[in-house]
Amino acid sequence: MSQEAQSDRSSFGLGLHHVQLALPPGEEDVCRRFYVNVLGMTEVEKPPVLAARGGLWVRADDLEIHLGVEEDFRPARKAHPGILVTGLDALAERLAGLGVKVTWDDDFPGHRRFYVADCHENRLEFLSPEDA
Repeated sequence: MSQEAQSDRSSFGLGLHHVQLALPPGEEDVCRRFYVNVLGMTEVEKPPVLAARGGLWVRADDLEIHLGVEEDFRPARKAHPGILVTGLDALAERLAGLGVKVTWDDDFPGHRRFYVADCHENRLEFLSPEDA
């Protein structure tokens, strides 16, 4: 990449490494069932120094979600990751078929999206551009 092209990039040009959500103490297995079994993500082994804190890391493609133990847990019902996906309708159907409540929202021009709550009521948004 030329120096001119590099100067046009911000220091944020690499994207996100992960998004962190909270879970109550001792609820890793509940989260594992939702994120791995329901959403279909893969568990990532945490480095030993971080594994001692508890929690769960999961990944799908380039998306990584870290679920960290929070003693004073309160679900994130407004704040949420917006997860770009392919096959939005198929994902919604699969989740609904597994008993997950899917709430569609048409208020984001140029995108189709829906929300779900994870196993501890953290909000997750799944979206796709309308032309995809």
